[in-house]
Amino acid sequence: MNYLVPLPVLVPLLSAGLALALAHHPNVQRLVSLVAMSLSLAVSVALLVGANSGPLVVDIGGWAAPVGISLVADRLSALMLVVSVAVTFAVLVYSLAQGLSDDDEGAPVAIFHPTFLVLSAGVSNAFLSGDLFNLYVGFEILLAASFVLITLGGTRERIRSGTVYVVVSLISSIIFLIAVALTYAATGTVNLAQLAIRLPEIDPDVQLVLQILLLVAFAIKAAIFPLSAWLPDSYPTAPAPVTAVFAGLLTKVGVYAIIRTQVLLFPDGRLDTALAVAALATMIVGILGAVAQEDIKRMLSFTLVSHIGFMVWGVSMSSRAGLSAAIFYVVHHITIQTVLFLVAGLIERRGGTTSLARLGSLARLSPVLAILFFVPAMNLAGIPPMSGFLGKAGLVSAAAQDGSGLSWALVAGGLLASLLTLYALTKAWNMAFWQEAPEQLPAERSRPRVLMASSGVLVAFSLALTFVAGPLYGYTDRAAH
Repeated sequence: MNYLVPLPVLVPLLSAGLALALAHHPNVQRLVSLVAMSLSLAVSVALLVGANSGPLVVDIGGWAAPVGISLVADRLSALMLVVSVAVTFAVLVYSLAQGLSDDDEGAPVAIFHPTFLVLSAGVSNAFLSGDLFNLYVGFEILLAASFVLITLGGTRERIRSGTVYVVVSLISSIIFLIAVALTYAATGTVNLAQLAIRLPEIDPDVQLVLQILLLVAFAIKAAIFPLSAWLPDSYPTAPAPVTAVFAGLLTKVGVYAIIRTQVLLFPDGRLDTALAVAALATMIVGILGAVAQEDIKRMLSFTLVSHIGFMVWGVSMSSRAGLSAAIFYVVHHITIQTVLFLVAGLIERRGGTTSLARLGSLARLSPVLAILFFVPAMNLAGIPPMSGFLGKAGLVSAAAQDGSGLSWALVAGGLLASLLTLYALTKAWNMAFWQEAPEQLPAERSRPRVLMASSGVLVAFSLALTFVAGPLYGYTDRAAH
């Protein structure tokens, strides 16, 4: 089964080239994208099953480490791969339906599909990488694609936010590259498995410098406070499918990289206290920003920042229970945050805006849309017995086992962030759906049934996580181990 490991990277990359060659045949281009993502999803599920029996490893070109590059599908990477490809596939269907219903008006189809497939390949490469430098390459692939996607349409607002995103991403990439170079100079390898053996043999102060550099680089990418100010200004301006896939995946790749490096390479936990403090600050500052917003997309961007703190909280405990809960929460949050941004796109489509001051009456005009927003909103807030509640319960349980004062402070911060999330989302639902609109909303252009259906599938998937929470937690426990 090892031969399947490179396919989630190769299939989208090769399909991107084919899609670009078919730029003048948009219908065929759409078909190529759908087939490529379907194949990637099937392979990812097969890897998830295979990795449960042990890691699957491929040395690219037959060259073993430290000379060659290794791709590794273990329980953690396979789980992240399945969720990311499934979400990407749903967003692709949404984007196709949006383009068809709008007659591709203003949609740069020839650019979108190849770039979207390259983004998927970059995310998959980052998850499967068993090599620190190849992890950097995965980041650069997905970032290069995201630079194009975030500026689609070329409006002044998108160019401005895209410029901020590019500058911040380049800074984090430079820090990451410096860390990779110093790591190689200190150990003679960048293979993660070999680094786990060699790093404990070098000077502890050098270890600490490398750990700090890697953590800062990934904290920028994951939008951890105080390195998160760029995100709320960058994501809301992009088209709905782009914002959704960014919110669902890109920050989680940063969280995944933190899990990989902090747990595998620096198991002594010297920066656990700093991580815990950053997690607490991220939860609180992010959700306070969300409460203050009057625009749905900006509010969701701040909740995204806040809930990254929950994942970092799990990592900071350096325990199997904490790490398992963090992995579970990543899976939950990828799905929930993606569907909320897709629904925000539907709200903008129906109401002509995402400003809460100008919206209203949507529950009467579109009851299905009201349900599609309400269910994942309550899930994100952690209402029992949904997956958001179960993920937070796992984090609280792990913190109680730890029993330190900082752990209890994190429990209090997590409960406060959850209550404020509930307040912010309930306020948004009331203003957009329940109250009367201050002025008549524009007439509906078309009935976006496929758009609703693709969002509904993701909502159903997020609810399904509740029913499979037991087996999923068992899998994340084994992944954490």
